[in-house]
Amino acid sequence: MTMEPAGGERGDAFDLSMAVSSLQSNSTDSRIMLKLLVEQLTDVLGGRISVERAGGRFRKSDEIKSVQIVLGDDTLRADVDGATVRCSIGHASGGIRIRSEQVGMDAWLTRLLTILHNEAAHSEQTRLALENIVIGESS
Repeated sequence: MTMEPAGGERGDAFDLSMAVSSLQSNSTDSRIMLKLLVEQLTDVLGGRISVERAGGRFRKSDEIKSVQIVLGDDTLRADVDGATVRCSIGHASGGIRIRSEQVGMDAWLTRLLTILHNEAAHSEQTRLALENIVIGESS
């Protein structure tokens, strides 16, 4: 089974720039987009994703304060600060972090989708989650 991005007629091609554009056009608010990504990826990634929610010990909130996703040697982190989402990608080698860079949401999403796309070649669950992220859940 091949994966096509929304509106794609390209056969086996997976167009990351189209996928990122699709994600961002479907949710102009980065915080909402981040929340939707977390909902789609939590079951698939299990312990590789950690989410810190806003609110205190006694008040639960579904608003996300930060997300950290560890995929291979990369750690993708997004921190919500008011209306702003700050993204970074950390790289490790041999279990030791060698660098971390601040990136824009586009670069962060592109890296996340690239890693997930590569993983989807070996995991049906990841492939289905990636399809839901890119083309939306079918009703």
